Amino acid sequence: MMTATTITTPTAKRGHWASKTEFILSCIGYAIGLGNVWRFPYLCYRNGGGAFLVPYLLMLVLCGIPLFFLETCLGQFSGTGCITVFKIVPLLKGAGIAIVVLNFICNAYYIAIISYPLLFLWRSLQAQLPWESCGNAWNTPRCLELRGDQHVELFLNNSAMAIGDRYRTPADEFFHNEILHISEGIEQMGGIVWPLLLCDVIAWIVIFGCIAKGVQSVGKVVYFTATFPFAILAVLLVRGITLPGALEGIKFYIMPQWSQLLNLRVWADAAIQIFYSLGPGWGGIVNMASYNQFKNNTKLDSIVIPIVNCGTSILAGFVVFSVLGYFSHQTGLPVASAATGGPGLAFITYPEAISMLPLSPLWACLFFSMLFFLGVDSMVRGEWFSMRWNFNVCMLIILIAVRSNRSDRFVGDGRVTEVTPNEAPGNGRNLFSSFPALYRLRDTGKRHLKVQKQCTATKSFLSWAVCQGGMYLVQLLDWYSGSISVILVCIVEVIAVGWIYGCEQFMRDVEFMIDRKVERFWIVSWKYITPIVLTFIFITTIVYNTEVSYNGLSYPRWAIGVGWASCLVSILCIPVFASYKLLHTKGSLTKVV
Repeated sequence: MMTATTITTPTAKRGHWASKTEFILSCIGYAIGLGNVWRFPYLCYRNGGGAFLVPYLLMLVLCGIPLFFLETCLGQFSGTGCITVFKIVPLLKGAGIAIVVLNFICNAYYIAIISYPLLFLWRSLQAQLPWESCGNAWNTPRCLELRGDQHVELFLNNSAMAIGDRYRTPADEFFHNEILHISEGIEQMGGIVWPLLLCDVIAWIVIFGCIAKGVQSVGKVVYFTATFPFAILAVLLVRGITLPGALEGIKFYIMPQWSQLLNLRVWADAAIQIFYSLGPGWGGIVNMASYNQFKNNTKLDSIVIPIVNCGTSILAGFVVFSVLGYFSHQTGLPVASAATGGPGLAFITYPEAISMLPLSPLWACLFFSMLFFLGVDSMVRGEWFSMRWNFNVCMLIILIAVRSNRSDRFVGDGRVTEVTPNEAPGNGRNLFSSFPALYRLRDTGKRHLKVQKQCTATKSFLSWAVCQGGMYLVQLLDWYSGSISVILVCIVEVIAVGWIYGCEQFMRDVEFMIDRKVERFWIVSWKYITPIVLTFIFITTIVYNTEVSYNGLSYPRWAIGVGWASCLVSILCIPVFASYKLLHTKGSLTKVV
């Protein structure tokens, strides 16, 4: 029989959100990223319009919401970050290490991506947008303004031409020749693009200011960074739907093609989009939930936040395609030719359409400030917007994940001051016994210095991302590093909870925490449905994976090898740590696990 023991925590507190609103807004800012704007609308159009919403919403219920609920419960109950939380199954702690490695790699290019809208914003502060016409210093003889039927016909015939002979719009040449100063390929990295480096430094300063005081500063900043993009999205929506041709663009976006539901690729895209959009597996959800009050109702949060995220994606589609409909109306170019995803939509097609609007500098400033704050919000609280061009991720925890896990070694949770076996649900192996009290980080000045050193060191390491060939490396890492490993991390999470720690035990822990009954749906999801869906995503991601290319250029074999290596370096953390644990821990397998 288990003897009564008492678990006490030190008087020092780890820290909490000042209010539930801060947590909700932080999670919304984490989940809603660039992928909601430049990934989902294109996926919806490509995969059957309104019909795509059927598998999309189904995957939300079967995979997105259960995973979000699982991670918020783990974080809130344990009060620790994404490494320490795996103490429930020590053998799989390598998954937590994989999360930190993965975040560091993705951090290497995500900060470069959010510097692009910052530079666009600066260049938009003039009477006429610099990408409205050809004839600028950065334009080439192949620059083609989409005015008149003859120009449109020439542009539509681009696919039959060699890459070097293709016509490009003013916005295309502005982005590649003036913003990126792009080189001929990944083999030619070239020098540093100084305006981009400056914007990169500004972005780092903003991020440092947001996280310098931990949960206290993040909780205050979120009131602006999480709500401001919604305000701009609403303004752009009202402007978009009032434009001539907007209705045609919206029809193109939502017109259902029910036959597409028989296509396996459509279901795979829906599952992948839900997965990357909400951002599980990156450590951000666990870390943010760890600052909740212990009795917070995570079940309600885990339903509301994913629904808001999906609603934002659908809303963004109306914003994008209403403007693309206007673009088609003005140029005569079919909407299908203009519809694209990823950076091509955000930095080429949409800016080209904005340049045709009255008061175009105003709409450009609003659009790029929205992109910047979406990126910053995801970076501070954890989304990559992932950032796969494939999205949306939605990614990163980035710095918060590393900081939270480093501080877990010193910071006491302080959320439960006294627990006895009679009070704790279940006997023996529960989360209380898995997470003993830790020590407090004593000096706030030291904490600030740690964050400053981390930002400086990471920024110094990442200067390659703003070189002339940096975009090729950004695309390479984005294509490979987070596409498979983050799915594997989530599979490890659900196996750890559902099959090793035990769903029934975990359910009792959660019920004790939130003082509410947990329906059997969650047990079935965590143990059976979600692992099956994740396995489906994992397999389809590998099956449908194609070799990376950018701007029509294929990558050499050695570069593709580097991309796969960036993926494997995080994946290998899981089996390597498990092997180490098995070799260096004495006792039975049950004790090791």
